[in-house]
Amino acid sequence: MLAYVAKRLALAVGTVLAAVLITFLLVHAGNGTPGAVKAGPGATAAEIAAQNEALGWTRPLYVQFFDYLGQLFRLDLGTSLIDGRSIGADLADRLPVTASIALFATLLSAVVGVLLGVTAAVRGGRLGKLITTGAGVALSLPAFWVGVIVVYLLAIQLQLLPATGYVPFSTDPTAWATSLVLPVLTLAVGGAAIIARTAAAGMREALGQEHIRTLRAMGTPEWRIRYVHALRFSSVPVVSVLGIQFIALFGGSVIIENLFALPGLGQAGQQSAASHDFPALIGVVIIATVVVVVVNLLLDLVVAALDPKVRTA
Repeated sequence: MLAYVAKRLALAVGTVLAAVLITFLLVHAGNGTPGAVKAGPGATAAEIAAQNEALGWTRPLYVQFFDYLGQLFRLDLGTSLIDGRSIGADLADRLPVTASIALFATLLSAVVGVLLGVTAAVRGGRLGKLITTGAGVALSLPAFWVGVIVVYLLAIQLQLLPATGYVPFSTDPTAWATSLVLPVLTLAVGGAAIIARTAAAGMREALGQEHIRTLRAMGTPEWRIRYVHALRFSSVPVVSVLGIQFIALFGGSVIIENLFALPGLGQAGQQSAASHDFPALIGVVIIATVVVVVVNLLLDLVVAALDPKVRTA
């Protein structure tokens, strides 16, 4: 197990370094320069060149890259070219927003999806077909369309929740929770449908295994066969899908954050790209990459704990 963990840690570090290098090279391959952003739209060529010189943009590329790596090792993401704010502090404020909606949407998807999937597999019949059909319909709905519907129903018609905006937890925990409900529900609809189909398929496969038939022949109670042995067998694909779902929600939150006016990483990345704020854009990519790599590492460890065959693969 220790060798497996060490291998995954080495792969995680290599992935982060590769992401930093690729992002760094893509930024330098673009047409714009930080000097042009810093000097403003009305600056002359001489003023832009002077700003580029002051920012170190004219130094050899490898020197800039290793200097930037040194900054990262000191946990310094630099300052914004637009307003001079600390990028690290700004992203630290935004990270909990994106992480909260991705995490809670994944958890809600897991609970609802597993319940529906296990029910569809165990009960079967019309109820199973209804759940499977409903999951297929939910998967076909775009997230932004679901968001518009929940805002119309819960915020405009029933006036139960705020339609947009975000309140930090430190300011008002209750308002923080209510500000997350609509985006979490929006993201959980499609996620629960994926988990339901995965759990149903896994349970059907598990219930047809030879060791399950042996347990029945030995007189093991049916509830124990279904909800202990079969559910454990089917949990491996469900956990894998949950990890991928969290990564997809975390990395693809731009539309939902804009729809609900949430100050998260997706919104920061869009604003940085639109304003050519290169240091801020690189910072967003690095933070997102680190989160994805950490989640993948944890996912690998959980799957290895559930399925010993993975550790020896």
